[in-house]
Amino acid sequence: MRTTLQRAAVPALFATVSTLALLTAAPAFAQTAEPTADEAAQVDDIVVTGTRVQNRSRLDTLAPVDVVTAQALQTRGTTEFATALAQAVPSLTFQRPSANDGTDSIRPITLRGLSPDQTLVLVNGTRRHASALVNVNGVVGRGSAAVDLNTIPTGALDRVEVLRDGASAQYGSDAIAGVVNLRLKEASSGGGASVTYGQYFTTVKTARGERDEQDGGTVTASAWQGFSLGDDGFLTLSAEYLNRESTNRSDYDPRAAANGGITARFGDPDVEQWTVFANAGKGLGNGWEAYGWAGYQDRDSEGAAFPRLSDNANNVAAIYPNGFLPKVAINSKDASLAGGLRGELAGWNTDVSLTYGRNALDFRTEDSLNSTYGAASPTSFDSGSLIYDQLVLGADFSREFEVGLSGGPLNFAWGLEQRWENYKIEAGQPESYNRGPLGANTALTGGAQGFVGFQPSNAVDVDRDNFAAYADVEIPLTDKLRVEGAVRFEDYSDFGDTQTGKLSARYDFTPSFALRGSVSTGFRAPSLQQSYFTSTASVIQNGALDTQLV
Repeated sequence: MRTTLQRAAVPALFATVSTLALLTAAPAFAQTAEPTADEAAQVDDIVVTGTRVQNRSRLDTLAPVDVVTAQALQTRGTTEFATALAQAVPSLTFQRPSANDGTDSIRPITLRGLSPDQTLVLVNGTRRHASALVNVNGVVGRGSAAVDLNTIPTGALDRVEVLRDGASAQYGSDAIAGVVNLRLKEASSGGGASVTYGQYFTTVKTARGERDEQDGGTVTASAWQGFSLGDDGFLTLSAEYLNRESTNRSDYDPRAAANGGITARFGDPDVEQWTVFANAGKGLGNGWEAYGWAGYQDRDSEGAAFPRLSDNANNVAAIYPNGFLPKVAINSKDASLAGGLRGELAGWNTDVSLTYGRNALDFRTEDSLNSTYGAASPTSFDSGSLIYDQLVLGADFSREFEVGLSGGPLNFAWGLEQRWENYKIEAGQPESYNRGPLGANTALTGGAQGFVGFQPSNAVDVDRDNFAAYADVEIPLTDKLRVEGAVRFEDYSDFGDTQTGKLSARYDFTPSFALRGSVSTGFRAPSLQQSYFTSTASVIQNGALDTQLV
């Protein structure tokens, strides 16, 4: 039987947007004054992504850059940052997979249709760490370990810059599809707060008729406040709490043991998370500034696996007489910290920074069992952990040189970067992966149903380091023609070295019409997660048990 699911998307969206708009306005307080049109144009127009030239306009870059302000994100009628960004930037997509062993809770973005791990994410121009999760199931970005954008609250952002062009030679091997640069608020006064609520009202059409779903209720509370640090410093604090109920778009189960009911759950997982962020800067005199930012998020999510009916060989009727729906629960703790100095050194614009990031995922399999233990099986399992750490030391230098060109000064930039990474897989409790006393029965699958725990044979603790050096020159040959060239060298402790390059050009025919293009090479070494992630599954082939490492 083939069934088609359709949703009444417009009414659902309208209800969500209306509710958010009404509830957001009420609790707002101490809002900062709106900038004038000229001030807003000046602020929004200057970009730092895709160019090393100071005060470059987004309309004047050699590669396409989208700028999305925080205000634009907040008017999208969604409480999820990555969803709002995907709605604002057509070349960026944000999928909503379901029943995918964690990918439904830690969702990747894709830029220009390429893999999620081929988009470099920066925070205030510094490299953001990736998630410890590897997307292993049949979803978008399968095999990738990408940055989780939803670890940063919308209230902490001033704007987002999206470079829609390959930039490996400028930023490193992850920037094959482009770059997403998250710019944090730099407020020394003012503040704001909001409480929003949204819910889906959905009509699901199936072969058995229609049914209405009212689910996915989401409450988001956020606030931010700016503080002055003397006459030339700022500290901006932001916090966000989110509680989202699950959604279900599954069809009726046609199997006899289902008794005509809905046994599966396909949709968003349950999520509860809180996030805090801080961004600060302080003048040191003589044109130098110290800056830094820090963030922390604690997220609990619970997604569903596939149902086991009462007549399933892996069900234990003494525990679940009506069958069961296993859940994959993940506790995610994400931490980041950065600090640096910028100023002028011997005529060079200098920026030196140190950035640390960590993502730790603890897996539990709930409402489940290990059928090879029979009625003695636990129903809740510690299924293991994934942990990723990254430390980046970077130094960037740029300077203008007058060389007599009619278009203006030549801009030369160069820099160095050293990156250290660590990746760990920690095993779960033995019952989450073992075959118990009834394991001789090859009709039974060992391990926790829904999500088998990581075994000691999967456990790893690996390190690597990476050194990179780049040079970038932009030459205004005339007042209409500019060209740019960039080269980069990278050396991995476990994957050798590589060189990449890029050449860009732009010709302005008129103030309102220009032609620009670029050609570049790219190379991406596999991440530690891709190189060392393994899990073990047991399958029955021709009546015999076969244990497979994947």
